[in-house]
Amino acid sequence: MMQLAPDEADRTLKAKHRAMWAMGDYPTLAAELISELGTTLVSACGIAPGDRVLDVAAGSGNAAIPAARLGARVVACDLTPELLDKGRQEAKRLGANVEWREADAEAMPFADAEFDHVISCVGVMFAPHHQISANELVRVCRPGGTIGLISWTPEGFIGQMFATMKAYQAPPPPGANPPPLWGDPDHVRTLLGDHTSDFSATRGTVTVDRFATATAFRDYFQSHYGPTIATYKSVAGDPDRVTALDRDLVDLARRNDRGTSSTVLDWEYLLVVAHRK
Repeated sequence: MMQLAPDEADRTLKAKHRAMWAMGDYPTLAAELISELGTTLVSACGIAPGDRVLDVAAGSGNAAIPAARLGARVVACDLTPELLDKGRQEAKRLGANVEWREADAEAMPFADAEFDHVISCVGVMFAPHHQISANELVRVCRPGGTIGLISWTPEGFIGQMFATMKAYQAPPPPGANPPPLWGDPDHVRTLLGDHTSDFSATRGTVTVDRFATATAFRDYFQSHYGPTIATYKSVAGDPDRVTALDRDLVDLARRNDRGTSSTVLDWEYLLVVAHRK
């Protein structure tokens, strides 16, 4: 097999990520299941009117729009233009003034120390090279400014879902880090290193009670969530593997279900707040 040059391999990987997040309907999923996370992050960072805010890997603006509605001056950037388009529509509907920019979290087109707050709500965790993206978060934050992150934990439900799907995916390219590592406080502390102070990491949960059954959960993610859709595409030519993936995702939901008349799932996340030195 021909080996790609590093730059070409990285462009290919980013193109796959961009296409993956354009699949399905992540904006609807974020609005229906985890809308509270954006306001939680904005509140934890103490964002106030007039503050200059960058939402990294913003998707359709789950955190950017609440920050803008407080009166902050917000830039929302993401690798996937289809998500930004949905964000623009929602911001317009709500009267929120947000600047939308297509950008790679690992090479952002912003000046050093440009923002008072640099935030990401289950977004930057999916950039493949963790240290590079962490360095960018620090670079664009002003001294004394806030870096705020919400990420799914490895042990939580979404972390378990990624571990389940991993068995059905091609191996990641060399140097790519698993997304749920951003939910490990020691990992994030190491990434931010000596560039930050007042590091705090708090675990929280968002309760998802929308699904009547574990099968309904699986079907929703199979139609809405890019990483799940991409996993199904990778095994589409093997009916036995498709059946096994169907079963494993349903089993995952059943193991974590604490509901009685419907499926109730608690999704654990890590909230990190730190200040740039």
